[in-house]
Amino acid sequence: MAKMDETLTMLKDLTDAKGISGHEKEARGVMEKYLAPHADEVYTDNLGSLIGKKAGNPDGPKIMVAGHLDEIGFMVTRIDDKGFVYFQTIGGWWSQVMLAQRVTIMGSKGDVTGVIGSKPPHILSAEARKKPVKIEDMFIDIGASSKDEAHDFGVKPGDSIVPYFEFSQLKNEKMLLAKAWDNRIGCAIAIEVLKQLKNADHPNVVYGVGTIQEEVGLRGARTSAHKIQPDIGFGVDVGIAGDTPGISNHEADSKLGKGPQLVLYDASMISHKGVRDFIVKTADENNIPYQFTSMAGGGTDSGSIHLTANGVPSLSITIATRYIHSHAAILHRDDFENAVKLIVEAIKKLDSETVKEIQLA
Repeated sequence: MAKMDETLTMLKDLTDAKGISGHEKEARGVMEKYLAPHADEVYTDNLGSLIGKKAGNPDGPKIMVAGHLDEIGFMVTRIDDKGFVYFQTIGGWWSQVMLAQRVTIMGSKGDVTGVIGSKPPHILSAEARKKPVKIEDMFIDIGASSKDEAHDFGVKPGDSIVPYFEFSQLKNEKMLLAKAWDNRIGCAIAIEVLKQLKNADHPNVVYGVGTIQEEVGLRGARTSAHKIQPDIGFGVDVGIAGDTPGISNHEADSKLGKGPQLVLYDASMISHKGVRDFIVKTADENNIPYQFTSMAGGGTDSGSIHLTANGVPSLSITIATRYIHSHAAILHRDDFENAVKLIVEAIKKLDSETVKEIQLA
């Protein structure tokens, strides 16, 4: 691996952290470590979303930049008499990316390594090989020989189960492979935006937020936005990359390295035209590349943010990412850096007058 710089170290720390929906504490601790030096104050809402506040003009509008702390994973539901662990999925999983994958159970006596069990092909009939295994039939092998031994390991129902995968740079060093890009990259964007505004004038108050429980219903965005009461919201997340074999342009046409995605539409929100036009203009003026995208299904934290109080004009800005909702995904560092640059340039111009114009667009 190439030498790790400060940004890569942050991205590694964020993605290596374990934090499925409902148990984001470890990921929150990492984000707080990197966010706090650039914020005037850091606090949480009552469910555990992390909020870093930085005031440019304390009387200016409130701008919320939110990535979510949680990643998809599993939860222990029961342990059978032979010591095999059964689980509930947390977030959206496709069964075909799960078998034979390594996981970490966050037990009461420390981390326990396991693997999602699979049958060897030698004993499968030709018919069985063609059929995907149902998630409800899967189990995790932690090397226990009985329920009592599994309990002795510190494993019990309710424990978090996290995909295991180490952060890596690919041979093209701008291509980054890791678990939990969905959505530690959004957390990294929120951190980096506050960092780049450290000594800059901005006519507003900026909130860099790490929300909880996005993958199970945009829940932390609702509570944190209620606490902040923002005037403008940006949900920063991953988006679908369409540049791998088997994906048609009709399904997804974004490419890695071609700029952040501006989400026109998803199942949680129609993007606010005023914010969208403002961001496009900002990108064009600063020669920042961008791509448009839309998704018939799924949503981002903006879906909750824009419905806060009497409404918050919002836009989702996402990073095209391959293989999301699996153990390992790939994104391009340039897209991350251009997303940060775009949001920073936008924030510098979001004074009270501009926000009023946006609201009336």
